[in-house]
Amino acid sequence: MKSEFDGTANEQFIQTLDELKSQESTLLKEQALQQASTIMDNENGMATLLELAEQYDQAGIFNGSPWENPSKLQANLVGGSFKADDPYPLFEVLSELRMLAIANNHYKHPKATAEFANDYLNQVMALNLDLLFPKETEETRVQQGDSLTRGHTLFKFLGSELSLSAFSTKLVDELDRLAAQRPIMVDRIVSIIQHAKNMLTSDLKASERKAIEYYVNALNAPSTLSKKYNNITEYGSELKDLATKEINKEAKELAKIMRATGLVAPHHAVFIRFLNDTEPEKISKALALSEKGQANLNEHLSLINKLIDVAVHPATCQTLYGLALMLERGVLSSAPVIPGFERMLELELLPDVEEMLFISKDYPKEMTASGILTAGLISVFGQPLGVGQGLNPTCQSARGISLWAQHDPGYLMELIARAGRDGDIDMMFEGIEIHSENLVGGLAPDLHKKLDPVSLILVPHLDRIYDDMMRRVAIRGEDGHKWTNPAFYGQWISNEFSAAVNSLGGVTDFANFVRLFYATHHPDYNEQHQLIYPNPVGTFVTTANADLLGLHAISIQRIACDSKGQYRVYFYNPNNDSGQNWGQGIRSTVRAHGEEEGEASLPFHEFASRIYAFHYNPNEMGDLQDVSQEIIDRITSLARESWGKNYTWMDLNALYPNNL
Repeated sequence: MKSEFDGTANEQFIQTLDELKSQESTLLKEQALQQASTIMDNENGMATLLELAEQYDQAGIFNGSPWENPSKLQANLVGGSFKADDPYPLFEVLSELRMLAIANNHYKHPKATAEFANDYLNQVMALNLDLLFPKETEETRVQQGDSLTRGHTLFKFLGSELSLSAFSTKLVDELDRLAAQRPIMVDRIVSIIQHAKNMLTSDLKASERKAIEYYVNALNAPSTLSKKYNNITEYGSELKDLATKEINKEAKELAKIMRATGLVAPHHAVFIRFLNDTEPEKISKALALSEKGQANLNEHLSLINKLIDVAVHPATCQTLYGLALMLERGVLSSAPVIPGFERMLELELLPDVEEMLFISKDYPKEMTASGILTAGLISVFGQPLGVGQGLNPTCQSARGISLWAQHDPGYLMELIARAGRDGDIDMMFEGIEIHSENLVGGLAPDLHKKLDPVSLILVPHLDRIYDDMMRRVAIRGEDGHKWTNPAFYGQWISNEFSAAVNSLGGVTDFANFVRLFYATHHPDYNEQHQLIYPNPVGTFVTTANADLLGLHAISIQRIACDSKGQYRVYFYNPNNDSGQNWGQGIRSTVRAHGEEEGEASLPFHEFASRIYAFHYNPNEMGDLQDVSQEIIDRITSLARESWGKNYTWMDLNALYPNNL
């Protein structure tokens, strides 16, 4: 960086902004970005650009870009911009400084309040601790380019401007929110915790310090012995000399923090492998199993011994949480599961499948590809609501894996075996057998590989088949999910289907759509019938300003009253990030409202305002006319003033007579 600020660059930038404001052109934008990059590389550059935020925003530097509307920005996408080529990092720096100007009330923006900007920036900081606390290594210094350097400079500047107290509170809340969802893939949580350690040297509030230390310990030193012997090799050696009382204490301490956070330390895997070889009767204590879980363990101990030996290693320590929950769920009591696991342990995987599994993570040489896949399967069976789609548009496939893990584990094991061994799976669709090996494309032809082992192997096949089914029904004039979902997911899905939007992109008879949802799903209107199986539902995803972002597939798990007697919809969200602000005061929650692990929830009427399609059982339906006009009007208002602004409303509604 230059030691002194170049005033000429500042003047040139302002002059270009003036020209851009009166004459928008791509050339002027590129020139302005280049000049901004010169400024931000100076010692006081970030402060200067902060002062100019209103000017460059109103000049239209963001026009036509994803950063144009600050209310639609997503904090989880910020970090990726600094790993991309220009102009993305330049736009991101200017965007974050604009948000800081809004948060500081230096810039009154018509589409974003100071409160919104503050909340957004605190979340951005919490999600990008690697940019705030870069590793001070030679490798980092050599490999980082201008983009990452600017990212580090920006976050250092943001850290000096924002309240550390607010930021640390947001960080802890983010960890609590993510951990509460119990995802199988915990990379994001681990990354935040690893970088949060750097904050322990700061002047934090006692409550935040304690919370961060707790998460750090969950990953690095979850017991008294592991604190003393942080190196897992030394730790393993010490276990041999422990007395029975000390072994019981270690088992209890490890299990307690695992159950509380859903996170597992490598020490725990070393300890379980030690017990597996020496005192397998103590495995139950080390997993904190209930009576039901312990009974399943005792009944199938020989198989569990094999699974631990092959699948549980420090590199796959997270599998232990899945193992505990798999035993609690009693999955091994399903007839096909035990022979399925026996087959999995001996499965000859295709070479490209083996390679994909090994390169997905830094696994040790002593592990086998089938062991990695078995570890993944244990996690899926234990945490069916922890299956995530990653950075892929494959929510339908993740939803399928989750459903089968809950209700047909044998079928899921058959699909995995075929995909891994044969490179093909098949499904029937209206009398036609569809084979994945004969298909190309899909929604994710270039699959992002940060997935659990089961999804990594199976999703490419599922994705191609689902996409092919949707193509076959594309010209029927109705939403293709009506036919595709029952064929793809199986007998659990009803053929009856309702959609709010027609094939022309218009909303027709929304009042009846809402009535039907209430009459088939709300216990007070459907004669108290409860869901037996997860129900696939299509939702409109909206921003904190209630603007439409896109469509998304989720599953309704159950509908029940919370502690306050309010009916809520409890659902599975494949994106593993369910605690979101959807605008209009609608915030899906993952804890404190009766959610079970992996579930998100919303009050029934709020959920109804964000769905566009659902399946239903006509034999478990109440009278549509029992749903009051007041309910219809309330939900219609929420819908029309959010995602509904993007659609043509073709039905007549007394609530909006001026639209006739």
